[in-house]
Amino acid sequence: MVRPDLSIHPACMSLAEIETLWGGDTDPLLPECTYDPELHTGPRLTVETSAERAAREAVAREVCATCPARLLCDQYALDTRPTFGIWAGRTAAEIDAHAQITELYEAMRSRAAQRLSGLEVA
Repeated sequence: MVRPDLSIHPACMSLAEIETLWGGDTDPLLPECTYDPELHTGPRLTVETSAERAAREAVAREVCATCPARLLCDQYALDTRPTFGIWAGRTAAEIDAHAQITELYEAMRSRAAQRLSGLEVA
């Protein structure tokens, strides 16, 4: 399910937006990407080469590996299907592929449950 209303990367959110998104009852766990947004989203004013992008994404993945908000970011990314950036250590393409596989699995599971519900146990 794509949610275009929530497609902003956490690196680009304000503290208030993070608190709202991730439940403002306690001090929010600041995502690591808030400290260096361009590491996760790419440069805003320049074009990077494929090698530069690969290197940047590798570092972003390492940062995500220890981020306290990784699970929240991962769920958010699956819900929003971003088109760019590194989210919870994955690229937008990897997130989209995972979401598609999950949707296919859920559809197959639902069909199997419907078929089984019509069977009688002897």
